[in-house]
Amino acid sequence: MVFPSFYREGVSRVLMEASAMERPIITTDNVGCREVVDHGINGLLIPTKNVPELVDAMEEFVKMNKSDREIMGKAGRRKMAREFDEKIVFASYDQAISRYLENYEPGNKVINVNNG
Repeated sequence: MVFPSFYREGVSRVLMEASAMERPIITTDNVGCREVVDHGINGLLIPTKNVPELVDAMEEFVKMNKSDREIMGKAGRRKMAREFDEKIVFASYDQAISRYLENYEPGNKVINVNNG
């Protein structure tokens, strides 16, 4: 999977789905992309808007033997299960909401939920 995004986005759904399907990834070291890829483990991170680095990364993948690409793909699948499983994401939301409610004061428009 090659996704050379240069936009600052949320965690890329397409990258998560590619990892879940055991596909190694080439993407940019950018917000929303770097969270999915551990460089050299389940893919490669390249600098944003750097075409020569993108070409080098793609050539590296082409030259890589199939078993090494499969190892990277399986590592991506494990990462998705370990870090992005919906149960983990829902638990994180629940914690954030609980912190918000613990600090909620009627009439106070500024709430600090980063204390835990």
